Amino acid sequence: MKLLIVLNVCLMIFANSFAQAADEQSKQAFILNINGVISPATADYFERSLDKANQADTEFILLKLDTPGGLDLSMRNIIKKIIASPVPIVTYVSPSGSRAASAGTYILYASHIAAMAPATNLGAATPIQILPAVSPTGDKPSPEDETEHEQSDIDLDDPMTQKMVNDTVAYIRGLAKLRGRNEDWAEQAVRTAASLPAEEALEKNVIDIVAINQTDLFQQLDGRTVNVLGTETTINTVGLIVKEIVPDWRNRLLAVITNPNIAYILMLIGIYGLIFEFSNPGAILPGTVGSICLLLALFAFQILPINYAGLALILLGIALMTAEAFEPSFGILGLGGIVAFIAGSIILIDTDLPGYGINIGLIAGFTVSTAAFFILALGLVFKARRNPVVSGMEEMIGAECVALEAFEEQGRVRVHSEIWTGHTNIPMKKGEKARVQAIHGLVLDIAPENKKENQL
Repeated sequence: MKLLIVLNVCLMIFANSFAQAADEQSKQAFILNINGVISPATADYFERSLDKANQADTEFILLKLDTPGGLDLSMRNIIKKIIASPVPIVTYVSPSGSRAASAGTYILYASHIAAMAPATNLGAATPIQILPAVSPTGDKPSPEDETEHEQSDIDLDDPMTQKMVNDTVAYIRGLAKLRGRNEDWAEQAVRTAASLPAEEALEKNVIDIVAINQTDLFQQLDGRTVNVLGTETTINTVGLIVKEIVPDWRNRLLAVITNPNIAYILMLIGIYGLIFEFSNPGAILPGTVGSICLLLALFAFQILPINYAGLALILLGIALMTAEAFEPSFGILGLGGIVAFIAGSIILIDTDLPGYGINIGLIAGFTVSTAAFFILALGLVFKARRNPVVSGMEEMIGAECVALEAFEEQGRVRVHSEIWTGHTNIPMKKGEKARVQAIHGLVLDIAPENKKENQL
């Protein structure tokens, strides 16, 4: 009996140990990658990936970051998801040579654990864009330009600038306080666009870890305790199953159509397609393609910072150029349309983030092609007005006809393969030719050519 009890206890201990080992083996860490400008597509990728990771048995989420900055709304949406996450978010600026500038600094501050690889930097978190231009693909400015701008102070004489800076300072200090990081330096990053390399950031309590690579990072994370939604959580990296979440087709499509240049092209293709369809009902293809492109453009504009005055100017410009083609005003409407089109295209994207405007070369190309199209259409209209009428009743005057029978005053004649009733004061023979002089309803006044000449 005692032996049976001992065996049962051993089995229970073994089963419990096995269950714990299996539970440890089932723990996962998900890796997300953000490279380039923080955009609506970036925020969508992060939010959907975070929701997917939270549905699994996740130990923590590793966000690998390399960004020059991005849109304020997209950044704030990402930060809201980080703060509300039920699992720790570890943001790691890597590989070496990467950066977490501007919006990336806020994301780093909001994360439960902030880590950086050697030879990386963060900072330049000023809301007013004083850094060199970056493109939506994440191209970086030259080191010389970056250093020059990072050492610049902000002019706070402008009330709007002061308002934006104070709001941003309060925001980043709040994030710093939430995570127990250096609040004073966070304010400097906003007010003076200060930047720090990884080692100095660690010394000043701006970040938590400097890790050479992902393996080193996992070793330093093991056993570290973080506060997640008010609960102390200890990270265990032993036996973790690491999975990477890559952007799916939906996110890649969103990234393409929310590129301001692509959205601009889609909008113009949509407008031109619908104009062509309305001017040529039944063509079908232009209307179908135009509708799809216009709907995609409107979807992109819904999540991009659009200046609706710019959009209105573009539509006005196209309307004026269209009006010039149909109601010539000696170029006044056409010139006004070109000016409105260019102005609207330039101010269409309402953001100070460099690189998020419409490419000037693209604007010039579409302006020239649009103007050329309507000028060509205008030339065709003038040419058509100068040409004689080649259809309708007017075209019958002066046409040659042939008598189908002999008659003295009225009989049948053939004109342009059509049979009409002809009237003349001079008798006609069958097969004799004449010219149409006038039309009275369905009767043609005709004059025989040869007999008329003989009488003269």
